[in-house]
Amino acid sequence: MSQDGAGVDLETSLGYLLKEASSVLRAAMEEVLRPLGMSVTHYSCLELLAQRPGLSNSELARGAFVTRQSMSVLLQALERDGYVTRPAAAPVGKVLPTRLTPRGRRSLEAASAAVRSVEVRMLGELTEAEQANAFRILRGMIHSLRDGSDGA
Repeated sequence: MSQDGAGVDLETSLGYLLKEASSVLRAAMEEVLRPLGMSVTHYSCLELLAQRPGLSNSELARGAFVTRQSMSVLLQALERDGYVTRPAAAPVGKVLPTRLTPRGRRSLEAASAAVRSVEVRMLGELTEAEQANAFRILRGMIHSLRDGSDGA
C-alpha cells in the first residue's frame, strides 16, 4: 500500500495482478513469435482473419486491441509481404475486406502452435476444473465491466 495509506494495495489488487499476468503473457508470446518474424499484434490479426475472413480494418483493430491507425500500418505491411489480400476498391461502402493468403495461413499455423505452447505452459499447474473455473471467472469479470455493473 502507499506510504500515506491511500491508494491501491498492489499486493492484494486483482486488477494489478491481471495486468501483470497480461504483461507476462504478452512477453512470453512475443518471445515465441519473434523467431517467426511476428509480433503479438501481427499474430492476432492473422488469427482473427482465419476465424472471421473479410473483417475490416476497424474490426481487426478492435479485435487486436490496437488503434485503427496501427492496424492500417500493419495491414499495409502484411499485404506488401503477401500474408493478406485486400481488394483495390471496396465492394460495398468504404470497407476493404481483408483475407489471408496461402502464405498467411502457413505462417499462422506455425504461430498458432507457438502461442498454444505458451498457453499450455501458463495453465500447466491448473487442473481441468481449475482451468474451467478460471475461464468462467474471467468471463464474468469482463461481462460485469462491459455491462457497466457496479456490483451494487
